[in-house]
Parts: sequence; structure tokens; C-alpha cells
Amino acid sequence: MIPHPGTDSKSPTALPNGPGAAALLAAGIGAFLLAALAVAADHLPAISRLMIFYRPTGPLSGVTSSAILVWLAVWAVLDARWKRRTVALRTIAVTALALLALGLVLTFPPLGDLF
Repeated sequence: MIPHPGTDSKSPTALPNGPGAAALLAAGIGAFLLAALAVAADHLPAISRLMIFYRPTGPLSGVTSSAILVWLAVWAVLDARWKRRTVALRTIAVTALALLALGLVLTFPPLGDLF
């Protein structure tokens, strides 16, 4: 264990892993949301129209902007809640990697078109 600043080296204190876990989970959520919104905007005309923030780029502008805003918001909320906590990092890492994998699968056109 890494000693916490301000403590002697004989009594190590584990640093909280909450902020790192918050960043990891937020990234997984953001990656999945980016893919989910892209698929939705491709297949649902109402979502496609809703996602047009900048006409020359079409719905992609809203898809990416929305995913980034949600990613940052989730990160901020989780970081605030987990700032001084030690959380189940393995569970969070597996969840984040699963969301990332689902996001990658959804961006593969033959699979994304199934939805």
C-alpha cells in the first residue's frame, strides 16, 4: 500500500480508488452512449432530427456532443460521490469494459443495423 501523505511510513493507509473508478465507469458509459445514439440517429428519423446541432455535419454533431456532455456529467457526479471512498474496482472495471465492448459492437455496421 502507498502511504497517505502526512502519515508515517509504518502505518500505510490505502488511498481511495473512487475517483479513478468514476473516470473508468464514466468512460464506459460515454462510449456505449455514443454508439447507441449513433445507431438511434441512423434508424429513427425523429432522433436524427433531434441530433442535428450543426446542419453541415448532420446528426453526428448532436450524437457526439450529447455523448460528451453525458460522459462529463456522469464523471462529475460519480467523482463527487466516490471522492473519498474505496469501491469495488474489479466490478466497475468489468462493467466499463463490457459497455466499451458493446459500444464497439454497435458501431460495426452489420451488427448495428440489426437494431
